[in-house]
Formats: sequence, structure tokens, C-alpha cells
Amino acid sequence: MSVLTSPAPASSNPTPAARRPEYKVTGRRVLRSEWAKLWSLRSTWITLGVGLLFLIAFGLIAAARYKSSVTSGRQLDPDFADATGLTLSLFGVALAQLALGVLGVLVTAGEYSTGMIRSTLAAVPKRLPVLWSKVTVFGVVAFLIALIGAVVTFLIGSGILSGTPAALTISDSGVVRSLLGAAVYLGLVGVIGAALGALLRSIAGGISVLVAALMLVPGLISLLPASWHNSIQPYLPSVAGESMFALHKAAHTLSPGAGFAVFGGWTVLLVAAAAWRLKRTDA
Repeated sequence: MSVLTSPAPASSNPTPAARRPEYKVTGRRVLRSEWAKLWSLRSTWITLGVGLLFLIAFGLIAAARYKSSVTSGRQLDPDFADATGLTLSLFGVALAQLALGVLGVLVTAGEYSTGMIRSTLAAVPKRLPVLWSKVTVFGVVAFLIALIGAVVTFLIGSGILSGTPAALTISDSGVVRSLLGAAVYLGLVGVIGAALGALLRSIAGGISVLVAALMLVPGLISLLPASWHNSIQPYLPSVAGESMFALHKAAHTLSPGAGFAVFGGWTVLLVAAAAWRLKRTDA
């Protein structure tokens, strides 16, 4: 006689080996994700390299041109009349800010153009940690690139300008503060670019607004009557930012501390606007 045995009922609880590990979304993991995404793009390496090249090359060219004018006995160009080793070494900031700002726009708006932002927000449902991580990662990277470029250019330029009226050393009063101010300014320009990309969700739109705010608007304001111009211009983003790394305060400009406060205020305002849109509207 055979004995029939019924199979044991399957356990409703999977064994520990069968369980899938649970992954918790944390700020550190979101930061690591954004760090990996930033360096996986070829445009990051190219644009950061271009920004660093602009900062170093134009600073050294300006220093060499000044030295050539002084040693040859020619009359200095009006742009070089009051030049110092610091202003000459930071001559490339105006172009470097475009490279870093444009890359900042690409960091955020690029995900909207490809649709990758949907996957990112699906992995991080709270949304805002994505924005905080993007602006933090890129802001720090832009600051470090700018600091390296500014210090290297100044040290090499100091050797070129040795023995000229513009000569300065890094131990001179205000030099270290100005170099740090230039790096902070360029880092915040990168944050502003990222905020504009997240706010407008368009690469073309973000770049257009960035260029207009940093370069076109100051030129238009200069066409106003002098009283209006002197009252408005110091509070424009680029002009307030330039005050951060000025060696000496000029007339109708802000002090370095006030310039940092104003430029930081513009940065916070744009990041807050980008956060509001990210939280309130769909990707």
C-alpha cells in the first residue's frame, strides 16, 4: 500500500537569502549619484578644461602684454593704466564665467532635454534633494577649478611682472582674499547656471538668460543717466560679483563683503525659484 503525502505549503515569508536588499534614499547617496553623472559626461571635462584654459591663458597673456609695454617704453593702454598683478591675473574671469555658467545650465537642463529627469525623480520622489545635490556638487567643482586657475595664474604672472609697477606677491595685503573671492564668484556663477537650467528647463533659454544677466544688462544700464546708473549698477549680479575680488574699493561700487551678500542673494533667489518649480510642476 502506498502512502500519498501532500507537499508542504509554501512559506509566505521569503527566506533571508531570497529577500531583495532594501535601498534607502539618503542625501549622501543622491550626492554620489549626481557626482557620478557629472563626470560621466564628456561635456563636463571639455567645458571645465575650457574654463580653466580661459582663466590661465588670458591672465598670462595680459601679464605678458603689460610687461612688454613697460620694458619697451611704450605708452600703456588705458585698460592697463591702473593695472596690478592681481587684476592682470584675473583678466580671464569674464570668459571663464561663461564656460562655467553654461556647464551649470547643461547639468540641470540637459536632463530635461533627454527625459532622464523622469528616472532621476522616480528614484528620488521627494525631488528637492536632487536639486540640492546638483547645485552643491557643481558649485564645489566650479569653485575648486576656479581656485586652482586663479592661484596658478597669479603665481606665474607674479614672475612675469617682477620689477614692474604692477608687481604683487601673494603675501601682499588683500591678495589671498581677492583670489578666494574670484573662486567663490565663479563657483556661484556655476550654481546660478544650474538654477537657471532647472528653472527654465531649456538649454537655450538658460544660456540666453545667463549671458544677458552677466554681460548684456550691465551694458544697457550704462546707457542710463549717471545718477540712475550709479544707483543701479552696483547691485547687478556681475558687478556685485566683481566687487568680491576687487583689491581696492572703487567709487560707486560695493565693498567685498557687501558684494558677496548681494551676489549670494541673487544666487539664493534663483535656487529658491528653481526649487519652487521643481516641487510644484511635473518634469
